[in-house]
Amino acid sequence: MLHLTLQAKLQAAVRTVLPDADVTHVLVRPCPDARHGDYQSNALLPLAKLRKLNPRQLAEQVKAQLDVAEVCEVVDIAGPGFLNFRVRPAAFAAVLQGAVRGEHLFFAQAAQPRTVVIDFSSPNVAKPMHVGHIRSTGIGDALQRVFRLLGHRVITDNHIGDWGTQFGKLLLGWKQILDRDALAKDAIAELERLYKVINAECDAEPARLEEAKQELVKLQAGDAENTEVWQEMIRVSQAQFDAIYGRLGVKFDHALGESFYNPQLGPVVEDLLARGIARESEGAVGVFSDGSVPPKEDVFLVNRDGEWVPDPALVRKSDGGFNYMTTDLATVDYRLKTWAPDEIVYVVDDRQAGHFKKLFLTFARWQPDAARKVKLVHVGFGKILGEDGKPFKTRSGDTVKLGDLLDEAEERALKAVTEKNPDLSEPERKEIARIVGLGAVKYADLLPNRQSDYQFSWDKMLALQGNTAPYLLYAYTRVRSIFRKGGLEATSLSAQPPVLNAPDEIALAKQLMNFGLVLEAVAEEYRPNFLCNYLYDLAGLVARFYESCPVLKAEGAERATRLLLCELTGRVLKQGLEALGIETTEQM
Repeated sequence: MLHLTLQAKLQAAVRTVLPDADVTHVLVRPCPDARHGDYQSNALLPLAKLRKLNPRQLAEQVKAQLDVAEVCEVVDIAGPGFLNFRVRPAAFAAVLQGAVRGEHLFFAQAAQPRTVVIDFSSPNVAKPMHVGHIRSTGIGDALQRVFRLLGHRVITDNHIGDWGTQFGKLLLGWKQILDRDALAKDAIAELERLYKVINAECDAEPARLEEAKQELVKLQAGDAENTEVWQEMIRVSQAQFDAIYGRLGVKFDHALGESFYNPQLGPVVEDLLARGIARESEGAVGVFSDGSVPPKEDVFLVNRDGEWVPDPALVRKSDGGFNYMTTDLATVDYRLKTWAPDEIVYVVDDRQAGHFKKLFLTFARWQPDAARKVKLVHVGFGKILGEDGKPFKTRSGDTVKLGDLLDEAEERALKAVTEKNPDLSEPERKEIARIVGLGAVKYADLLPNRQSDYQFSWDKMLALQGNTAPYLLYAYTRVRSIFRKGGLEATSLSAQPPVLNAPDEIALAKQLMNFGLVLEAVAEEYRPNFLCNYLYDLAGLVARFYESCPVLKAEGAERATRLLLCELTGRVLKQGLEALGIETTEQM
């Protein structure tokens, strides 16, 4: 909160000195080295360079206009024109008091809220959700939570794969080899079996493939029987999705599958043709390079044997069918017309980066006015690897099912909780194990830079030491136990201003102040790992604080200050973990 106050005052001073300056990038951030101050701004350097001014002289002029005496003890000019702010202890105390009174939690609602559509998870009908879905689901859920926390209007949409060529094979299998008992017992496993059997037969016999194609044509034409079976497949699949999402605590505002956009696909292609954006080639329709960028930068070209050749965005296949590009163009169009977003975020793995580049550029050529009003973002991510460094699989080489993974996480956590706290009742141990196990899986996935591949390790993710969910959850329970041991309530903590004296008190207070900055960085860069690392650092600082600053043994103002810091640390840990989609528990 202090950085926002200083930032507003600095921007006002810059406007006084340079009335025509764009101050949106005049920012104040924590000082990297505490010896130089509490906060710092290097924003005057680019402003001076743009105007061919001496940056240090500009800094002197801006400093003269700064009205920060109530907040700062001193403002120093360092190096070529950095501004370093040293904050008064009373200003720190006032922010801490405001937080403990519930006026804020070190972050503010966005001054200009944006409407953000977040497209994530996107499982396929008739297939089990697998370990790979944890990435899109976890990252997307964390981002929507952070955007909402900062006051933006968020619309989440689960773009389910409920249409396509696989349904011809599934319909054929349903009609000819369906085991009703198996369907009742485990619908997804039975649908998976149907697909595998018929797919193998289609690969071996062209006549079988033709049968499957005919079933698909009937579905696409609206055949009543095939439509009813297809809807039943969607229903049983949705039941599986809902069970997984329920366990993960993930909710969606909408789940508009690919089939929702079917009526719009033909008109999209016709409009692209009419505008000259797309053209026919070898019976298909595609969007080709317009020659506006060099070949190396052109996503509609590919280099083959030293020659640049077309690599169009196909919108209609030679057999008249549509594909993902067509559906995705119709989806962007629908979202803009329906929700008028400022931003549409796609949380999809990095292997689809080329597709999204083509999609965004094609849309910009198709609807240039609309494209200028919306920011389209592909939030990519890497793969999950086993401890052998290869794609994470079961011992038999199959894809790891997400439900099985979550079961194992809870089982392993239950074993650890039982060893540590055998006196707790079984329901208590199971509930703690659920929170710890699911939290561990989510956190291990969110912790790495999302674009990196990471190795899945049960031992690491469930460890009570290191940057893990159990370590952070334990830090939270330890804070809460101080109030239980002392028989204390947090209600009286704001009665007197805190007095920060010990270095570890000050370090902890400053880390709490940075919570809002970190949330803003997560939203700006679409990187939940920033929040993971912040919470880990916070937990480390509170551990050091316990060692050097006894809480319950302290007295008077010192005790009140330390209790206040514990209470606020607990609140930030809880809110930060919730923003990552991780529940907390009062004991472990």
